[in-house]
Amino acid sequence: MSRLLVHVEGETEETFVNEILAPHLYRNGFTNVSARIAGNARLRDRRGGIMAWSAVRKDVLNHLKEYQTCLTTTMVDFYALPLSGNKAWPGREAASQLPFSRKADTVETALLDDIRGALGDTTDYRRFIPYVMIYEFEGLLFSDCKGFSRGIGRSDLADRFQAIRDQFNSPEEINDSPITAPSKRVENLVNGYQKPLLGTLAILEIGLDTIRSECPHFGEWLTRLEHWPEKAAAVRSIYR
Repeated sequence: MSRLLVHVEGETEETFVNEILAPHLYRNGFTNVSARIAGNARLRDRRGGIMAWSAVRKDVLNHLKEYQTCLTTTMVDFYALPLSGNKAWPGREAASQLPFSRKADTVETALLDDIRGALGDTTDYRRFIPYVMIYEFEGLLFSDCKGFSRGIGRSDLADRFQAIRDQFNSPEEINDSPITAPSKRVENLVNGYQKPLLGTLAILEIGLDTIRSECPHFGEWLTRLEHWPEKAAAVRSIYR
């Protein structure tokens, strides 16, 4: 049995995992894929938003200990991850000073090191694959601007989406300021943009294969997840 728990930051990512990612991974050998909104969502005034690493860390550790054969990952936006203070995410402050190519890896390595340190002398940390989106979920939608516009029922915006996309080497590089982050650019063009619904419709139109080809960091993460059932089966066979 190959089970995957994805710790997400909000409803948009939760819907993506349940509606898009899970069916794809079932075809790659997973038997159970589910999303968990990180932290205690029941205590929030609204679902979603960036949680403190301490809350997410607790969830990750609990799941690794509770489900001994389960793979665990994260799906959170680099944009707006807390840099300092009691909500800070490991590696985030250092990553802010680094070139684009090193940002996500810096945070992901720091997260893995933190979980490994907390688990002590075990190999359970290998079942944790941190993933930090560069810069946020909406960036993925610029992988196919025509598909994006069709998916949300706004074909008239295809050229305007493409004009944004053409400014960057990849959709993952669409920058992360409060004004120019991918979601802010979309909201400026789409009045009343509903992220969970329209984001999912856009992904369905675009397709995972296009996104992975346009967004290398996302593609690397997806490939690692796809190969896990095969890897886990090989390890189990050794210890039979």
